Amino acid sequence: MRVEAVGDGAYFVQGQSAMGSAANQNFISNAAFVVADGGVLVIDALGSPPLAQRLLQEIRKVTPLPIRYVVVTHYHADHIYGLQVFKQEGAQIIAHASAREYIGSETARQRLAISREELFPWVDEHTRVIEPDRYVGEHGSEADVPLRIGRSEFLLRHVGPSHTLEDLVVWQPSTGVLFAGDLVFRGRVPFVGNADSRSWVAALDRMIALRPRMMLPGHGPVSRSPEADLRATRDYLAYLRQTMGEAARNLEPFDEAYARTDWSRFAGIPLFQAANRMNAYNIYLQMESESK
Repeated sequence: MRVEAVGDGAYFVQGQSAMGSAANQNFISNAAFVVADGGVLVIDALGSPPLAQRLLQEIRKVTPLPIRYVVVTHYHADHIYGLQVFKQEGAQIIAHASAREYIGSETARQRLAISREELFPWVDEHTRVIEPDRYVGEHGSEADVPLRIGRSEFLLRHVGPSHTLEDLVVWQPSTGVLFAGDLVFRGRVPFVGNADSRSWVAALDRMIALRPRMMLPGHGPVSRSPEADLRATRDYLAYLRQTMGEAARNLEPFDEAYARTDWSRFAGIPLFQAANRMNAYNIYLQMESESK
């Protein structure tokens, strides 16, 4: 784990462009922290308690200030299994209210059970899914939620349903730094899963309109050309929607549609072979539903 200082009190650790495994301790996502005059804000908690402990040790090399908040951009395993470490440090965990649908669900229980097997010993019987101390976006409110630490103010913006129902991004207007979570996969093919791809594309358009100076994505290196990288994820999703949407409207079987589609623009991106076919199939099903 290497901490990168990116300016304005912000720091960043970058996970591997790989699938989660015991060999990499599930270190496949990014996390960030900002040192303000009154404490520390952490964005995401990594994919296992030992990783979060290492991140905490790195934070302590930078500052002795207390960790005030951890903002969870979304409740996917590679971002949340380290939360218990920060909870024990007294940090307040913040997430969007839509995360309630996942927390305590059978899906969450099954994923944790599988992770305890596949990611052992880094994820084990002591690893838990931690519920937030504070939910934002209660009662359907979509207003930005200000979060202040000392003289520093951050805005928590709900941009879901996109990658997940509960997607949050963290925007610091005073510095122009955008913490984008998994709405942006930089340097690897995104994981679509059961995402709402139409809303995801629209959310990326709104993020482009912010004109951020720097962006810290959920996967991949820091972006100092945020517009180009926002558009890269957007264009990939738009291409999936275009090609699979055409196939769905024409009642073309998925296997035939996938085989005839020109993937050359994206085939060289890391994890293309691992993720693209599954992404295309999920969006094919979504486009079938949209066309009805």
